[in-house]
Amino acid sequence: MEGEVGRRALAKATRRLIPYLFGIYCIAYLDRVNVSFAQLQLEDDLDFTDTIFGLGAGIFSLGYVIFGIPSNLALARFGARRWIALIMVTWGILSASTLFITEPGQFYVLRFLLGAAEAGFFPGIILYLTWWFPEQERARALALFLTAIAAAYVAGGPISGGLLELDGVAGLDGWQWLFLVEGLPAVVLGLFTLRYLDERPGDAEWLDDDERRYLSETIAREHEERAGGAETSVRDALVSGQVWLLGLINFIILAAGFGLTFFVPDLVQDRTGYSDFAVGCLAAVPYGIATVVMLVVAPRADRAASRRPYIAVLAAVGALGTLITGHAQGPVLLTVGISLAAVGLLAAIPVFWALPTAFLTGTGAAAGIALIAAVGNLGGFAGPAFTGISEDSSGGYEMPLTVLAGLLVVGGLLAFAAREGSGPALAAVEAAEVADP
Repeated sequence: MEGEVGRRALAKATRRLIPYLFGIYCIAYLDRVNVSFAQLQLEDDLDFTDTIFGLGAGIFSLGYVIFGIPSNLALARFGARRWIALIMVTWGILSASTLFITEPGQFYVLRFLLGAAEAGFFPGIILYLTWWFPEQERARALALFLTAIAAAYVAGGPISGGLLELDGVAGLDGWQWLFLVEGLPAVVLGLFTLRYLDERPGDAEWLDDDERRYLSETIAREHEERAGGAETSVRDALVSGQVWLLGLINFIILAAGFGLTFFVPDLVQDRTGYSDFAVGCLAAVPYGIATVVMLVVAPRADRAASRRPYIAVLAAVGALGTLITGHAQGPVLLTVGISLAAVGLLAAIPVFWALPTAFLTGTGAAAGIALIAAVGNLGGFAGPAFTGISEDSSGGYEMPLTVLAGLLVVGGLLAFAAREGSGPALAAVEAAEVADP
C-alpha cells in the first residue's frame, strides 16, 4: 500500500512542480545567457571588444557569489514561495533595463546587479526540491528541472535570433528588443509564483492526506538519518572540506560551460558567416541532444552504486567537445563539438547536485548548497573573462577552449575524491576524512 501511495505522491509532485520550475528556470537561464546572442550587435553598435563583453558576461557571477549564501538563508527563513517570487520580479526588471545601456560601465553594473538579484534562485530551487523529493528520486527530479538549461537554448536561440532581426523597429536596436521581450516574462511569472507554489508537502491541497503524509514523513526520516539526530549547522557546512571540494568541481564545470557558451554565437558566425537567425538555430541543436542524454543518464546514476564515475565520464565528453569546438572550422564539425560539450556539461549537472543534497540538512543545507553554487559561479565569471581576454590577445578561440578542455579533465578526476553514500551526516563524512585521509 505504501509503495502505491509513494508512487502517486511522487507522480503528482512531479507533474505539479517540475513543469513550473522548469518554465521559470528557462526564463532565468535565458535572461542570464541572452547576452551571448546580443554580443554580435553590442560589439557593432556600442564598440564593445571581446574583453569588455567577456568581463560583462562574467561579472554576473560576482554578484551571484557575494549574495548567494545570504539569499539562500533568507529563502530558508522566509519561504521559497515569497523569496523566489521577489527574485524573479527583481531580475526581470534588471534584465529588461539592459536595453538602456550606452557604455561598458553601465553594462558591468547591470550584469552585476542581475547576478545579485538571481543569486538565491538556483540554489534555492535545489534546496526546495530536497523538501519534496526523496534522495533516490532526486537526480531524476533535478534532471527534469535542469533540462530547462537546454530548452532555454533550443527555444531561446531561434527566438533571440528572431528578436535581433527587429533591428530598427520602433527606433530600437535588435539587442534592445532582445532584452526587453525576454526580461518582462520573469516579472509576470514572479507574481504568479506567489499563488502557485506550496512550501512543503504538508501545505499541498492537491495531494491526498495519505500522499501528504507519505512525502512529509519520508523526507523528515531521510533528514534525520543524514543528520544522525542533529541538523547540519551553517558553520559546519561552510568549513566542510567536502563542501569546498564540490564547490571547486562546480567552479570547473561552470568555468568551462560559460567560457564556451557565451561565445558560441560569435564563434559560429565567425567560422560559418551565417546570419543571426541561422546562428541561433544552429546553436540550439546541441542543446536538444543534451536534453535527451540528460534525461537518460540521471535515472541511471540514481540507480548506480556510485554517481562519481558518471560525473567523470561526462566531464571527459565535455572536454572532448570543447576541444573539437575550439579547432573546428566547418558547420558540421562545429555542431558535433558543441553537441559533445553540451552533453558532457549539462548531463553532469543533475548528477553532481545529487551529491551535496545526500549529506546536507537543515539550515546547513541552505548555506552549503549556496556556497557550492557561489564558488561555482566564480567559474562563471572566470571562464567568460578568460575566453574573451584570450581571444582578443591570441586572435582566436583555439587556445582558451583548449585550456578549458584540460580544466574539465581535472574536474572529472576530482569527482572521485568526493565522498557519497546513502545520506551520511556531514559530521560523519568529516570524521571519515580525518580517519581515512
